This record gives sequence, structure tokens and C-alpha cells, in this order.
Amino acid sequence: MNSKLRRRRVGVLALGVLCLPWLAHVVINRLCVLEAPKTQAPAGEVRVADGSLKYFGKSYVREIDGITVAHLEGDGGQIGWASGKLLRDAILNTEARLFSHFEDYVPKSWARLILLDWAKVRYSRLDQNLDGNARQELANLGLSLEPDPFKSFMPAYQRLVYLNGLYDISLSFERAPMVGCTTFVVHGAGSEKGHSWLARNFDFEVDEVFDQKKILYLMFETGKIPYASVAWPGLPGVVSGMNANGVSLVVHGGRAGSFDVTGEPVLQTLRGVMGQAQSSHEAIELLRQKRPMVSHIVVVTDPSGEGLVIERIPRQAPYVYSLAERAVVTNHFIGPAADDPRNQRVREQTSTIYRQQRGQQLLSRISHPIAAADLVSLLRERRGINSTELPLGDRRAISALIAAHGVVFDTNARKLWVSTPPHLLGKFLEFRIDELLRSNGTSTVPAGSIPADPLLASVQYGKWLEAQTKHSSR
Repeated sequence: MNSKLRRRRVGVLALGVLCLPWLAHVVINRLCVLEAPKTQAPAGEVRVADGSLKYFGKSYVREIDGITVAHLEGDGGQIGWASGKLLRDAILNTEARLFSHFEDYVPKSWARLILLDWAKVRYSRLDQNLDGNARQELANLGLSLEPDPFKSFMPAYQRLVYLNGLYDISLSFERAPMVGCTTFVVHGAGSEKGHSWLARNFDFEVDEVFDQKKILYLMFETGKIPYASVAWPGLPGVVSGMNANGVSLVVHGGRAGSFDVTGEPVLQTLRGVMGQAQSSHEAIELLRQKRPMVSHIVVVTDPSGEGLVIERIPRQAPYVYSLAERAVVTNHFIGPAADDPRNQRVREQTSTIYRQQRGQQLLSRISHPIAAADLVSLLRERRGINSTELPLGDRRAISALIAAHGVVFDTNARKLWVSTPPHLLGKFLEFRIDELLRSNGTSTVPAGSIPADPLLASVQYGKWLEAQTKHSSR
């Protein structure tokens, strides 16, 4: 073989090697597109009743003191259309903020391309983990976002499927940003009127849009129990919810076992539970029937005072235990997964044990029957064990000033209190579930509120916020 021919073959081979990534990208984008169910646009347009109340069909949204109340009604398809028509700008803003942060974390365009192609391959059947009703909802929601500014990036249906799996996908990474939640469960003689209470902060340190643009969803799915859920635009799934029967549940991140791409996203699982459960025990049984994608902890209570925790690990039997009359749950497993190396790292490297011990210490010091204002104070706690002063934002604190929302449920009275921005420092607005779930949009005014944290107006917080802003701009 002469040298000229050899050089030509080497050149062709080198060109082929260089083209392989591009060819792989083309193949992935052809084969790994999630196929959306067929959609048909409904008749009707958004009606504006006043400056803050908008209707589409039987659904409506209303802005109240920094919280969007979204009443969505119908089957999955109808809810998808209504959600898109009424919340389009908020949903697209959420996506824009997430894309912006993705570019900040991964500044090289080629690296972002590789990560996205990897995700498309790994989650090429993610929508098949959802039931047909949920897929139709996301398909209709995607079409209702037209004109879609992000269509060239990824089809809307595929983006929404990923967004609904964001909690599971994020939690699968070792340094997941949501291993920091704290929940208090109180019932029996130590609570006001003997009621069953659940209070939690939801630490989801991804973007402030989840705090600044939080939504109180009121879900009226055809054939299901109505429920309320505190979440963010584009996600009517559940991380913190209570249904019309008073069954209340929250999810906490944890780490153990492996990731199961064939499992159902936890926020959709909890949504299904909210629509069916008559009691805590029934909620647990419904959770047993579903396969999780990623390990996590679900805390459930109901008006009977039955507080239960279920630890869910992919491909392992769930572990269930009961809670005392005054209990704290954080982010570590205590059942069969307790010795899992990943759980051990959570225990050793995060504040989960510290926060649980501090929470139990605080509960033991309250001698009077615990009510909503007490639980809000517990969620806002920024001191350490034995009331040690901690710097603002210290991750050992129950409130590290990173919570996307705080919520308190009174399961017997069917009331909830939801935090207004920023984090847990704003007022906690009181809503009566029974009124909200039969509301036509005119009775969504909060029944009352728990005042803002005094820290919010302090010089100390102003200086801390200024320091945080300078640090993030570097």
C-alpha cells in the first residue's frame, strides 16, 4: 500500500471518528423523542373576571399575597388545557430559569449537548411510567404553550415529562439539592383540641422561582377525591398535600439503593394517593403498589392521628413505621436501608441527624397544646442544639433560608397555612380546605394569617441578603 493511499484511509478514518459524536446526536434525537398522545384544542378562551381572577372552563387562577391559587377541574386532558391556558407565562418562566441555571452550571455548549443526549437515552421511556390520563394531560399542556419559545431545544411534551420527573432525576445525583427537609407530626393530648397536625419545610435549593412563584393547586380530577397541593408552575404533582378527607402527606429526599428508570415519578405517585386515600393506612397500601424511581421517605397522617412513615427504595420492599404523638422526620432511613453506604453518608455528611435532634428538643420544651403558630415557629427555627446561635443560612438549622415552601396542615379542621416569599420569612396564609374545594373562585380570600418573621425586616437579614447576592454574582 503506497503512502498516499494510506494517508487517505487514515484521513477517512479520522473523519469518521470525528463525525461519530454528531451521528450519535442525530440518531438519539430521532430515536429518543417521546411521542405525545394526540391532542385536539378545546373551544373557549380565558375569561378575566377582575385583575387577579381568570377562568378557563370550570378552572380558574387567582393571585393572593404572593401565592397563586389554581383550581383545576376535569379529566387529565381538560386539566392540561386549563393549566396551560391559565398558567402559560408562569410555566415558561420556570423553564427559562431552569435553562439559565443549566447554562451557568454547564457553561460549555458541547458539554450541555452531551448531558442532554445522555438524559434522552436514559429517560427514553419515562412517559411510559405515567398512566394514560397523566400523559394526555402533559400532551395537552404542551400544545397549550404554543407559541413555544423552547421548541428548538426540545418538544414541549418531552420537557414537561422531564419536569414532572425532576425531583426523582435530581435526587438520583449524589449531591442532590433536596436532602434538607424537616417535618413535624403532632397529635393526641399534646396538640390543640387533640387535632392531628403535619408541618413541613420543603428545602429544594434549585432556583428561587420555586419559592417566589409557588402555587396552591386545588385539584378536582374526575372520579377522584379533591385535594390541595403546594408546588410550582407546571407541576400539579404532589410534594406537600392534603385531600378532602384530611389525609395529608409529604415527601423527603433520601439516598439508598439504586435508580430504577422503570419506576413511577414520586410526585405522580403521591398525586394518585391524594386522589384515592381515605386514611393513612390506605395511603400506605397505595404506595406499596407502586414502583419508585428513586429512594425517598413519605410521611402520612390523617384526622385519626395515625402518623406513618414509609421508606421507599427501588427494587426493595418498603419499610413502614408509626410515629409518636410528637415526632420529627428528616432525611435518613432507619429501616433495612439504614446500613446502606449512601444513607450512611447522608447521616455523616448532612445535617439530618442534627436537625432531627434539634426538632425533638424543641418539641419536648413546649408544655402547652401545640397549634399552628407553634408549628410555624418550629419550621422557622434557626438556632442549633441547646439553642446555640448559628450563622444565617447554616445547613444545621431547621430553617436554612433555602425552603421553597413551608406548610402546616390541620387534618381535623381541614385547614392549611402556606408560607409567602421569601422562603419561610413571609406571612403564612391560612386557607380552609372545605371552602377552597367547593369554591368558584370568589371565596379564595385567606381566612387569616400568621405574621411574617421579624427577621425579614431586620438589618441582619438585609446584610445577609446583600452578602448572598454578591457571592452568587461572582
